[in-house]
Amino acid sequence: MKSSAQKILHEVFGYAHFRGAQAEIVEQVANGGDALVLMPTGGGKSLCYQIPSMMRHGVGIVVSPLIALMQDQVDALLQAGVKAAFLNSSLDAQAARRVEQQLLNGELDLLYVAPERLLTGRFLDLLAQSDIALFAIDEAHCVSQWGHDFRPEYRELTVLHQRFPDIPRIALTATADAPTRREIIERLSLDDARQYVSSFDRPNIRYTITQKHDGKAQLLDFLQDHRDEAGIVYCLSRKKVEATAEWLSAKGFTALPYHAGLDNVVRAKNQQRFLREDGVIIVATIAFGMGIDKPDVRFVAHLDLPKSVESYYQETGRGGRDGLPTDAWLAYGLGDVVSLSQMIETSEAPMERKRLEKQKLDALLGFCETIQCRRRTLLFYFGEDYKSVCGNCDNCLNPPKTWDGTLAAQKALSAVFRTGQRFGAVHLVEVLLGKKSERISQFGHDKLTVYGLGKDQSETQWRGIFRQLVAMGLLAVDMEGFGGLSLTEASRVVLKGERSITLREEQDAPKTSKQARAAEQSKDRATAKAKKSGFEIPENDEPLWQALRTARMAIAKQQGVPPYVIFHDATLLEILRVKPQSLDELADITGVGATKLERYGSAVIEVMAEF
Repeated sequence: MKSSAQKILHEVFGYAHFRGAQAEIVEQVANGGDALVLMPTGGGKSLCYQIPSMMRHGVGIVVSPLIALMQDQVDALLQAGVKAAFLNSSLDAQAARRVEQQLLNGELDLLYVAPERLLTGRFLDLLAQSDIALFAIDEAHCVSQWGHDFRPEYRELTVLHQRFPDIPRIALTATADAPTRREIIERLSLDDARQYVSSFDRPNIRYTITQKHDGKAQLLDFLQDHRDEAGIVYCLSRKKVEATAEWLSAKGFTALPYHAGLDNVVRAKNQQRFLREDGVIIVATIAFGMGIDKPDVRFVAHLDLPKSVESYYQETGRGGRDGLPTDAWLAYGLGDVVSLSQMIETSEAPMERKRLEKQKLDALLGFCETIQCRRRTLLFYFGEDYKSVCGNCDNCLNPPKTWDGTLAAQKALSAVFRTGQRFGAVHLVEVLLGKKSERISQFGHDKLTVYGLGKDQSETQWRGIFRQLVAMGLLAVDMEGFGGLSLTEASRVVLKGERSITLREEQDAPKTSKQARAAEQSKDRATAKAKKSGFEIPENDEPLWQALRTARMAIAKQQGVPPYVIFHDATLLEILRVKPQSLDELADITGVGATKLERYGSAVIEVMAEF
């Protein structure tokens, strides 16, 4: 062994203590054992293979499917004084040969490589000529054929065990339910690996899900508390991504589109701005995995429904990787359910895959419509029993009101049946409200017994009732047609009066006046603290906070890296709180390792001396 784990943790990475199972995992792999690690985003997975790679002789080979993430991690490692490099399609031939020579010469502690390159005969031969410390397989859930992010190349990674049976392997992921974990073990031949399953809980993330009535206006209202903060807004289509980015820009936000159909140069430029500038919002398709390692994303907003609970967890998990307070906000309506259902049905996937995706969508709807603690419901999906309530989700902070919706459900189901089980919610609501339209007259629906039977509820309330009945499995969406609703076997007992239905109370669209918002802002200004990036900065420390951020940005531009690669916000906050006056005092700050202390310590102390 080169150095002890604790020494590397403190001197290189600037942390005083390991978290959770990190120490056990590091020991297992450093001693030559295999491991399967499930740890939430921001939980410190990277240290679980980075430190063993530095402890063992040779280079740690890290398999990663995400080019952007490779660049981020290598930048951060180089700043910490670690000898690291990556090999992927972003390098030209000359640069790639230079990295390969470093590998052969034993000049690297860590080498990140894309699975496609690793599996080539030429690269495997290079590995055979090199001294390998370990293999780390990041984003290991990509091995699952039925997962949300399947990568066929991952199934071929068993070649590492076959060709290098004595080299330890560590597979890591933040999103894998029990069946996916079993598949990872089987596909990667990790039968003897020790499993480390950490809690999936991200306590710093506040989950909020709301009914969609005017998505853009609701998003704008949500963003008022996140001015000048970095965030991600997810949309279902590329067209909506670009329209939303343009609209947010017109509203005074720095918002950039990001999807697979963009020109490569534009996409890369937008990602660079998001990573290297403060307060940039990226608007992206929910199908596109950005693979970012930016720790200070203060919010993740969904204007459309994700495809599954796993996708939702992974996408919201890109916020708050630094452990500081972060908002996850989602607005959805029945139209989202129809769109996703139709996408599933019209895809070319085999029927088994379609059934699984429909089940996953149903589970997500159940999560969205639950009246219980969202965190508890989310963790239960991943097989984790969360005993209490979190106090940091919308259902805990503002418990939803419920009512006996049995009669309303019977009216809704009757309307579906009487109209022939082929119309969507919009038409059904109009029938129940007794509205006059050419379409209603054309089909004779104004002659039905259910016509005008629902005037005791508003249009918004009826839309919510239909949405909840779909989530409960009492109505099915016609995926082959135009989103028509039909009865299910479960709906029969409700129509017969043999089952009662409890519904969440729907609120009509709120109207926030300018006067109300001005009063709220005035109240905020009257407090002694200023809200910045999801955390509180004492008003008298605001000038110092800005000075530290300015100094960090200047260093980052000089080094050509994102600001968080120099110091995380959490590190700046600790500097702000402790106010170190010497390099020795600064050395005790979390996230300030020996190399960063030597490179940037004097600049920090100079800033402190001015206050």
